[in-house]
Amino acid sequence: MATVDNIDWPNRGDYNSNSQKASFIQLLDMHQKNGLNAVIVQVRPCTDAFYPSPYEPWSQWLTGVQGKPPVPYYDPLEFMITETHKRGMVFHAWMNPYRAVFNIRTSSISPTHITRLHPEWFLTYGETRYFDPGNKAAQEYVTQVVTDVVSRYAVDAIHFDDYFYPYKIAGKEFPDNSSYRLYGQGMKKDDWRRSNTDSIIAMLSRAIKKENPQCQFGISPFGVWRNQDKDPVNGSNTIGALSNYDDLYADILLWLKNDWIDYVAPQLYWEIEHRTAPFELLLDWWSNNTYGKHCYIGIGIYRANSNASWRRKTQLPYQIDAIRNTPNINGMVFFSSKTFERNPNGWNDTLRLNYFKQPALVPKMEWLQK
Repeated sequence: MATVDNIDWPNRGDYNSNSQKASFIQLLDMHQKNGLNAVIVQVRPCTDAFYPSPYEPWSQWLTGVQGKPPVPYYDPLEFMITETHKRGMVFHAWMNPYRAVFNIRTSSISPTHITRLHPEWFLTYGETRYFDPGNKAAQEYVTQVVTDVVSRYAVDAIHFDDYFYPYKIAGKEFPDNSSYRLYGQGMKKDDWRRSNTDSIIAMLSRAIKKENPQCQFGISPFGVWRNQDKDPVNGSNTIGALSNYDDLYADILLWLKNDWIDYVAPQLYWEIEHRTAPFELLLDWWSNNTYGKHCYIGIGIYRANSNASWRRKTQLPYQIDAIRNTPNINGMVFFSSKTFERNPNGWNDTLRLNYFKQPALVPKMEWLQK
């Protein structure tokens, strides 16, 4: 459930607490009827909060103005966790680590927002403002924010998506030269950027497990780790695709190998037999690169009816069948929630009558402390 820009919840322009609660329950009940066992809800979309935070202001997508509390007052995160657990489902708190201002021209920015308190921690790229990933004080701050949530709420997991270093803008270099000069220590810039991402993932992993050893830490990266032309041994046979390693500076495989994360949910939002990044090819690649951790495949159900392939009723069943018949794959994640309200191609019925006739069980992670 994406809250940024009101993609899934709350409904755009709905700033009444009671109707927000009602619409969340409606979504939750729909997913329960579809047999799903978890929700991944974005609670920190843009260095803001869908809960009372000692560090960050209330989200503009909750109340219309950043920093304004909900009316009537309630704690959305506490409410959502309670309702989710009441239905026997688990709750993953989705937090974006580095996005700080969604749009520098139009976003509501509170006087207490961290970009106003510590402007030196931030860089503007395109129309968005980001934490500088090379700034160690910024990394420690993000870790404090995440630790606060784990310490105060019964979240089953902390979830990050694919936004580490931002997606590249053609002809524009990410403006981190100052940090690189200060902290690069002779490393190549790409290696230094990857080391920055590695360090915050390691730091967060330690902090989460120290606070709650049973709280999972998961990442939902872009679907291509690296292309074979850059890495003939480990890369996938994808030609010219954007990649985590070379473009977003996220070495997902290292995090799996080093036990820093408990699950990976690669965003395989392409169709079967896609020209550049075929779903079935990448499914196979990820199944061979889980390093004993759980892998849940991200399915782009939001793409329903967007092209000829996604207009086929068989597209989703083929993908689910492929996932269920592939070793080392533990489940799937659907992006995004709102799509199900339209029941595209009758896929809600497909889930209810066929694939999740019996509700899915939550997979156990043997390595987590009891």
